[in-house]
Amino acid sequence: MKKSEATKIKLLESSSRAFRREGYAGIGVDTIAKDAGVTSGAFYAHLKSKNDAFSTALVAGLEEVLVALPEYRKTHGNQWPAAFADYYLGRDHRLDIECGCAMTSLTPDVVRADPEVQSEYATLMGRIVKEIARNLPNNVPTHEQETRAWAFLSTLIGGLTLARAVGTSPSADEIERSSKAAALATLGLPEP
Repeated sequence: MKKSEATKIKLLESSSRAFRREGYAGIGVDTIAKDAGVTSGAFYAHLKSKNDAFSTALVAGLEEVLVALPEYRKTHGNQWPAAFADYYLGRDHRLDIECGCAMTSLTPDVVRADPEVQSEYATLMGRIVKEIARNLPNNVPTHEQETRAWAFLSTLIGGLTLARAVGTSPSADEIERSSKAAALATLGLPEP
């Protein structure tokens, strides 16, 4: 791998961690570059702007979900929604904000992002929902699959957001349990 490619990868990884950890407003180009072990000039040589870094981190994070979903189906069969909910709402994922899912960590910043970023987000979230919808249990009628996939995903994202907001208090575990039950109920599945 060329040094230039390695530098860009470091910058993208640093951007992803920084935006998830601090949010868009909480991080600057200099910090991203320093965390990557490069200069601010190297940042601008690989990424046009902070907005470009955010957009790139967002896309990469949402694509991680698109890669993970088929793996959950392959590993867990028809029980994949429960396994995914367990992981998504689980304590380890909940406490790992820096490496946690972009859907929860970066969505609040997308609300304030420019229209191009919002459009890209909408497209990728639509692909994620279609991926979920195509692989729901047989009891979900075809005409309801995308609606239920949105409800499942929204419940998980909202549950994780609330659980993270209460920190390590006992409420976080209660939010995890109730959000999982609600997410599975949207698919007509009982909690295992």
